[in-house]
This record gives sequence, structure tokens and C-alpha cells, in this order.
Amino acid sequence: MDQTNNMHPAKDELKATLIISVYKNTTFLKAVLDSLVGQTDNRFEVIISEDGDSDEMKGFVHHYSFQHPVQHLTREDSGWQKNQALNEAIRAANTNWLVFIDGDCVLHPRFMEFHVKNSSPTTILAGKRIKLDPETTKLLLEGSVRPNQMNAYLRKHFKKIKNSGGEFVEEGFFIDPKGLLGMVMGTRKMRHLKGCNMSFHRDAIYAINGFDEAYTRPAVGEDADLLWRFKGLGYQLGSVRNLAVQYHLHHKESWTDQEENLQIMNENMAAKKYVCTDGLVKKP
Repeated sequence: MDQTNNMHPAKDELKATLIISVYKNTTFLKAVLDSLVGQTDNRFEVIISEDGDSDEMKGFVHHYSFQHPVQHLTREDSGWQKNQALNEAIRAANTNWLVFIDGDCVLHPRFMEFHVKNSSPTTILAGKRIKLDPETTKLLLEGSVRPNQMNAYLRKHFKKIKNSGGEFVEEGFFIDPKGLLGMVMGTRKMRHLKGCNMSFHRDAIYAINGFDEAYTRPAVGEDADLLWRFKGLGYQLGSVRNLAVQYHLHHKESWTDQEENLQIMNENMAAKKYVCTDGLVKKP
């Protein structure tokens, strides 16, 4: 399915493509999409990259009132194919700057501003996320606390959130780089790449031939594998930590064993195979 809405901005004004990975959860996706309405930089299109073809998702997207141009891409629901879905989204993008998030990550109002402002053809931008506790998740979902109120909420409830199962709470604070704290701290560096908060130029991802579709389990192939391949071709890792802030909604983790993923990555690293075979372009 490809639904397009051109309310604003005009296609020639677009600076970025926001690719949202989803699987069935429309309640979380609504909260994520609602957080796009308050973005300080709206010069982006949205691609909903669904690793499946849910009727509920289709109905939700059809009836949601989007404020940005949108495409909804689906595929047959037959196992974990997120990397295939992401490659399809890259091919469908209408801009050169690609921003990736997951459908359970609500965005701070300045999230897109800093991914666009700090964009560079030679830099891979990396951010983090706070993993919320169940209570704060509920408040965000019902609208009792809005993304632009989260700094104050986190200051007031920092210990409570940590004690209730929240993680990386310090990553949930937006720090204005022009404010006193921003000038003192600067931007905190990143050593790793998180698939739910990263961006890069179209040419960069095509240089490594996209996400490696040899990975058939979540995690490593979504980000760690990208980073070493990007670095192998000379790309630098830039940080939007505490600038492009996102709030990961609480849910039960469906973590899987990473042994198979790590074996694939380690073999490719040993061979210095920076350009994957099974990616955006199928190589012999």
C-alpha cells in the first residue's frame, strides 16, 4: 500500500525522510505519529515500514490525519523481515537524508530538527532513548503528559521512574545546545549505533548496499552491523545524544539469542566485507 498526503511541506522543500518500523501495535504508533505534529522542523516525509500486512494497521493508517506526506509499505507477514522492509523503505524515499525510528518511540519536539541540522554526507548520526516505566508510558499514551513536558516530568520523577523499571533515564532529557548546560557539557559522544535513533545520507547506505538481509533475527543486523561497515568505508559517527531525544514506550521485551547474528557479523568482519551481498542491490 502506498498512501500519499501532501498537506505540507511541498515535495521540493523536504529535507528528510522519517522511516518508522512497525509491527501491528497501532496504539503505540498513534502516540509516535502524534509527536510528529509538534516538531519544530516539519520538512520531512514519513514512511511507515511495516514488517507484515495487518488489516488493523492498514485501517489505522487510512484513517489517521497525517500532517506530512506519507507512504505505508507492507509485506507478507512471514517471520522477521525488518531488514528487507527497511531496504524497501530506503528505495521508496524521496529525500537524501534518512532518519530511522521504531514504532514504539515517541519523539521530543526538536527530534527532527537536530537530525536535519546536524546532517552531513560523511557522518552517521546516532542518538539514544530513555526506556520508560509502565506508569510514564500510560501517561504519554493517554496524553496526560506531552513530549514537550517530559523534561520537567523527568526532573520531578527521576528516582521513581528508575525504581519502577525505567532505564537510561538520563537520556530522556533534552539539553538545549545554546543553553548554559549545553554550552558546559557540549554534545555527549556516541560509540554505538541504535537502530531506533539514527540517520544518514542515502549515498552512505547505498555505499554499503543497505541493511544485510542475511540477518533473520532482530538486533545486531539493524545497527551494530551497519556501524562497522560504515566505518570500514570511512564514515564518521556523530552524536545527537540529548538533542534528538526519544521516549521508548514500555512493553514486554521479546529478546532473542544473538549467537546466530554475531556469527554472521564476525565472519563478515574477518573478511572485511563492508558491502553486503544481499541488500539494496542483489550481488552475485
